[in-house]
Amino acid sequence: LLPFFLQLVDKMVFHLVGLGLQNEKDITVKGLEIVKKCTRVYLEAYTAILMVDASKLEAFYERPVILADREMVEQQCEDLFLLPAKEEDIALLVVGDPFAATTHTDLITRCKQLEIPFKVVHNASIMNAVGCAGLQLYNFGKTVSIVFFTESWRPDSFYEKIEANKKIGMHTLCLLDIKVKEQSIENLMRGRKIYEPPRYMTINQCCKQLMEVEEKRKCGVCPPDALAVGTARVGCDDQMIVSGTLEELSTVDFGAPLHSLVLAGNTDEIENEMLEMYKISDSTPRCQKGDLDQEIVPST
Repeated sequence: LLPFFLQLVDKMVFHLVGLGLQNEKDITVKGLEIVKKCTRVYLEAYTAILMVDASKLEAFYERPVILADREMVEQQCEDLFLLPAKEEDIALLVVGDPFAATTHTDLITRCKQLEIPFKVVHNASIMNAVGCAGLQLYNFGKTVSIVFFTESWRPDSFYEKIEANKKIGMHTLCLLDIKVKEQSIENLMRGRKIYEPPRYMTINQCCKQLMEVEEKRKCGVCPPDALAVGTARVGCDDQMIVSGTLEELSTVDFGAPLHSLVLAGNTDEIENEMLEMYKISDSTPRCQKGDLDQEIVPST
């Protein structure tokens, strides 16, 4: 009876499953086997995006996929999928790797507190795939997030982290802002469940914001001539990588999301060869002048 009981307990698990970076086929074999046996499958849909919609996942996984927004994951998670996982297998699918965002680490701590069995299936994320930019991963310092500036809110707390990395010669990965199912201040104050269209920061915007902060701080951390690498749609067939100064990269048309930026620290011979391979040139696509300050708003 004991082995049978243990077998039943083993089936009652909350699974965090990394999906990788591109599409439905980036899931690992282990992850796919887990998803196929789960009674409920959720897709966390706000810290990052895949290049395909949920219907593609459903067709490939042969399971219905429930989109989980910020409110569901951060406020309703215990009732929706943590506590039910004591009685059934439930999976939360995460773009990239489950532990690339602190949100998912919080879910694991809650599982421990609630004594809910959990398992994690890892996958590629921008945190390691950014090595495609040609800069060695062991030479990266702290990662920073760059959020959309507004007329009244222009946070620059990232500046000190970039400065600290620069002082010891480390590269800095900049993760660019994503706005999915966000409410305007007016709708939030009025309690209206009306959401803004999704928006994704471009490398162009990121470069301009970094240079704006440098103009204010004047410490030489991210001036217009700072060497950087822009990456777009990493892991996809049409991924794009361009190296150049911040001022140069601010003019490049990197296309569809997701974008990220790396500020280069000290570089060795191999890194320099890679940067030269990706160096901006006359054939690099450029933005139209009126598009330089526009974030990406996907068509519906």
